[in-house]
Amino acid sequence: MQPIHVIGGGLAGTEAAWQIARAGIPVVLHEMRPLKQSPAHHSEHLAELVCSNSFGAQATDRASGLLHEELRQLGSIVIGKANQHQVPAGGALAVDRGVFSQDLTETLANHPLIELRRNEVTHIPEEGVVVLTTGPLTSEALSTDLLRLTGQAYMSFFDAASPIVVGDSINREVAFMASRYDRGEAAYLNCPMNREQYLQFWQSLCEAEQAELKDFERETAKFFEGCLPIEEMARRGEDTMRYGPLKPVGLFDARFGDFKDPDNKDKKPYAVVQLRQEDRAGNLWNIVGFQTNLRWGEQKRVFQLIPGLENAEFVRMGVMHRNTFINSPELLSAGLQFKTRPTLLAAGQLVGTEGYTAATAGGWLAGTNAARVALGQAPLTLPVTTMMGSLFDFISSAEPKHFQPMPPNFGILPALPTKIKNKRERYGKYCDRSLTDLLTWASQHSIQLKQRDLVVSA
Repeated sequence: MQPIHVIGGGLAGTEAAWQIARAGIPVVLHEMRPLKQSPAHHSEHLAELVCSNSFGAQATDRASGLLHEELRQLGSIVIGKANQHQVPAGGALAVDRGVFSQDLTETLANHPLIELRRNEVTHIPEEGVVVLTTGPLTSEALSTDLLRLTGQAYMSFFDAASPIVVGDSINREVAFMASRYDRGEAAYLNCPMNREQYLQFWQSLCEAEQAELKDFERETAKFFEGCLPIEEMARRGEDTMRYGPLKPVGLFDARFGDFKDPDNKDKKPYAVVQLRQEDRAGNLWNIVGFQTNLRWGEQKRVFQLIPGLENAEFVRMGVMHRNTFINSPELLSAGLQFKTRPTLLAAGQLVGTEGYTAATAGGWLAGTNAARVALGQAPLTLPVTTMMGSLFDFISSAEPKHFQPMPPNFGILPALPTKIKNKRERYGKYCDRSLTDLLTWASQHSIQLKQRDLVVSA
């Protein structure tokens, strides 16, 4: 049988190669290091953890913990090794990253069906089954070939993204639905500010602490004058934001009367922060124009000064960093196959998922489906009630025009039949439903799960 080629030896590629070999199919795993180093990596090992040694919270009433558990039950090699090389980190799954990566490298290199090939792939193979897992630092040559395949409109080389909040955490007694000048259906949630509130927000934003961009990211960031960080916009002058993303023109809360009435001028907001619906169900909302390089703790502190967002629950913080990713809603199915070429699959941060565990989950699904395609079997999609299924459903069905990378979070899961106000209890119910549905799905597809006792919050 012809081998399947996996391009990229990060977490997604490592997981994909293992799942392909596990299905009895030979695989060639291409990794360009150490022949060619990326700007962020420091070793030649597979699955190197670049940013931190943590996979996130372990408890299954946390989004990352539920995703850990789904992957454990599905036989993930990456999560298995993470458990094996775990170090104390409170409630998080953290690892001795050097030992972790070295163990995975040796395990895959010694597998009889896996050939670890140290070379840079500059062109996507035209024949056979191929899995792309080249990550956010895809090499220039392969990025150029991806442009040929996808079209430039479907790729991004810098991730300038605004925070995303859970809809239920927005104070609807303050925020109101409206479109500017009442044009069309009301499509935005609007958080109005009076002058005093605006000036307090502006001052706090100007003083907030920024995260440092890496040297190779600063070069890319220079070209994004059109999507400046909101804090940089604030520093350019007291009213700059009011003539940009916070302009109040044409927006008025119907509860206070007709905005066209001159007598209502004093009731018009001084500034307005707009939120745009991020998913089909309206569970997630994007803070429009708030791409930012503030530290995450600072983002929460400052953005919760916005009226209506005082108790906002953030599922993704704003970011600005180097990140090559494709427009997955245009290009991929929920099984991570390219729509125009089903024998080509992709996973990891390249497809617009965020975080170590999400990259591993993508590797599991892309590797599993690559093996099934090679064997002439129908590819799999996971139930949308699971964290894995909802994540890949989101990246394949989001609005392409506004698509930005997404981490695992409970906001993308379908609502429960009965609304539960207590957040911990609600997340526990999400977990119960997910793992029950995963068991049923696995039984239907003859997939053996590795059952174990669940991890719950203290």
